[in-house]
Amino acid sequence: MNITTEQLTKVYRGGRRALDAVDLHIDQGTVGLLGANGAGKTTLLRILTGVLRPTSGRVLVGGNDLSTTAGLTAAKRQLGYLPQELNLYPDLTAREFLDYIAVLKGMHSKQERRRQVEEHLDAVGLRERGSERLAAFSGGMRRRVGIAQALLGNPSVLIVDEPTAGLDPHERMRFRALLAGLGGSRTVLLSSHLLDDVAQTCRHVAVIAAGRLVFHGSTGALAGQAAGCTYVVRGHGPGGLPPADAQVVSAVTTPAGDAEYRVVTATPPPGGRPVEPSLEDGYAALLAADTAGRGVSTRDRNRDGRNEVTER
Repeated sequence: MNITTEQLTKVYRGGRRALDAVDLHIDQGTVGLLGANGAGKTTLLRILTGVLRPTSGRVLVGGNDLSTTAGLTAAKRQLGYLPQELNLYPDLTAREFLDYIAVLKGMHSKQERRRQVEEHLDAVGLRERGSERLAAFSGGMRRRVGIAQALLGNPSVLIVDEPTAGLDPHERMRFRALLAGLGGSRTVLLSSHLLDDVAQTCRHVAVIAAGRLVFHGSTGALAGQAAGCTYVVRGHGPGGLPPADAQVVSAVTTPAGDAEYRVVTATPPPGGRPVEPSLEDGYAALLAADTAGRGVSTRDRNRDGRNEVTER
């Protein structure tokens, strides 16, 4: 099952262009969708699931054209969706909620609904908690119920929007392990602004910046965007700063109280130690190059959050 967009464009009222002529083709497997907040990721997912209509362009899901009623209906039968905000019914148990969603998906056989509810509760590790009310579930457990409802009907395409947002570190690790096993026999599109989630669950990645597709390839190729320009630099003293023209990826405090910065820069910084680039480094290099190409100043990058330091 594949997903294809052709010149996909979405312009909101007031002229804000959320997507700008996006051409994207995704085959079977798990693909990460990266981009800063406001880059257009959620708009793209809402169009791919038929929730939102594009201003122009075309979307094909499994060969079905979403601009037609028949194509949209056929695509939705093959698609599972976990939105960033899933409204659960707190007074229902997990089993009751999943049975209700199965009915909405057109599963009329009570026996088949029961079988799939138990199968997917087991898949997300909640079978023994299935009779508890959703009001008592933690954030991570609710996200797992969300994945279970998306899997009802055994869809060929699974679209997941910010699945680990707001989860504690333990739940994030557990959820990433769950997501990693879902792409073997289906197409999974995983949207996140957390690079760790993508690095640990996806082999390929697409990057959106300001509504445009600026990269689509393997995670290794994205890391390679920062090849030969990734360094670790120590800023001496509590107020030590990295080079002004460097893209700061992360910072840690050393036992001596100095700050050690991981930076991406085309010019080797004084005292900098070259290191192999990570996915995070490549992503930073890509966005910096794209921003420079669009003529956005460093001051603007700092204001819109594209030159932030990530604490580790």
